[in-house]
Amino acid sequence: MNAFRLAWLSNVRNDLLAGLVVALALIPEAIAFSIIAGVDPRVGLYASFCIATVIAFAGGRPGMISAATGAMALVMVTLVKDHGLQYLLAATVLTGVLQILAGWFRLATLMRFVSRSVITGFVNALAILIFMAQLPELTNVGWEVYAMVAAGLGIIYLFPYVTKAVPSPLVAIVVLTGVAIGLGLDIRTVGDLGQLPDSLPIFLLPDVPLNFETLRIILPVSATLAVVGLLESMMTAAIVDDLTDTPSRKSRECVGQGIANIASGFLGGMAGCAMIGQSVINVKSGGRGRLSTLSAGVFLLLLLVLVGEWVARIPMAALVAVMIMVSIGTFNWASIRNLRTYPRSSSAVMIATVVVVVATHDLARGVLVGVLLSGFFFAHKVGLVLFVGSKSEDEGRVRSYRVVGQVFFASAERFVGYFDFKEVIEKVRIDVSRAHFWDITAVSALDTVVVKFRREGTEVEVIGLNEASATLVDRFGVHDKPDAVEQLMGH
Repeated sequence: MNAFRLAWLSNVRNDLLAGLVVALALIPEAIAFSIIAGVDPRVGLYASFCIATVIAFAGGRPGMISAATGAMALVMVTLVKDHGLQYLLAATVLTGVLQILAGWFRLATLMRFVSRSVITGFVNALAILIFMAQLPELTNVGWEVYAMVAAGLGIIYLFPYVTKAVPSPLVAIVVLTGVAIGLGLDIRTVGDLGQLPDSLPIFLLPDVPLNFETLRIILPVSATLAVVGLLESMMTAAIVDDLTDTPSRKSRECVGQGIANIASGFLGGMAGCAMIGQSVINVKSGGRGRLSTLSAGVFLLLLLVLVGEWVARIPMAALVAVMIMVSIGTFNWASIRNLRTYPRSSSAVMIATVVVVVATHDLARGVLVGVLLSGFFFAHKVGLVLFVGSKSEDEGRVRSYRVVGQVFFASAERFVGYFDFKEVIEKVRIDVSRAHFWDITAVSALDTVVVKFRREGTEVEVIGLNEASATLVDRFGVHDKPDAVEQLMGH
């Protein structure tokens, strides 16, 4: 009961107000994402309502906003163009099924391989994309639009000094709408983006053949949507965790995203996922609990159905001001200052993630590049933590080598290079008590060292293998297997 009260009733007033702000900001984005995907605006709006409402109950991160997103819309374009809306709805349902399976198999734990540098780059890139998405509303327009945006930003940043009882983005939207209507300004409004729905969504089954051909068509798209959606959702959850200093349940969030997308597909909506921009708006506006997410979805539908005529008259300049605030608040400005002080490898990962995401508008590609670079730099760094020292013993008849550090694919070549195979000596003793052999490449390097010494007629003794290394060497090593050694020496 305490958990329910904490999640739903601990912040009622702020959650409701934050949900209203988010709902207003969701409308133009959902319409824009529908246009990107090549479907009717109602598809994106119904999806945003459905996903936000369902995820409020099923998700693992209170206060996080999920809806139709641009990253997902980009994946849908070809499917909609080639096969139509019904196949998109079927792909949306299958996307949900795949995400539920990902949650059950706890694939969210793979997030531990995403470094802080990648997350920072992801956030910065998203902030840039959010800002870039506003540029069409700021080009080839009259001075009134610039004045409205400037006024909106002024209200957003200055109104909190007057009172924080009402979210300043909501105040900006209401005031600028009143000004635009009162002065009769001829500027672009939400209604100019497309027709708003005036009725509730209805349950329907996708009208597609239930056969393997349909599965062949939708499975690649659904798999991509599932990966992109979970990746963006896990990233957003990590950011909201930091903003609110509270934990989230990542596996439950995966399942929740899946349930929400299945519901969206059956209600005529497109697939969606967590939205960093809207989640930041929610948190900055005071939203913390599940009620803020639920109210965002409910208010979205109520605004469209009950007061759609007024919503359509909201000037885009007001929402542009809100999104610029989100962009500024999302960008990690400290990362610019830290470029000089942080390790070059971390900065390179962050910058590469930003560049790839901004260049391709594909968050998944940017994160993949960042993760691969992080792995490369880590392997290179750990590979350098290796030292092999030696000393002569027994009046020059024995050479004792002492290995300290990690031996694996990135350091195996350096490991072999430390040994002098041409030294005329009776016996070599290799002490590896302070080393660890991690993989088959490391075992192969040890085999190479032993076999090369024996080829020169030198006796070799390996001592100090720890249990894990010894198990690996016993299983894959060949230097103690006569037949394999003869074959190796023959080569």
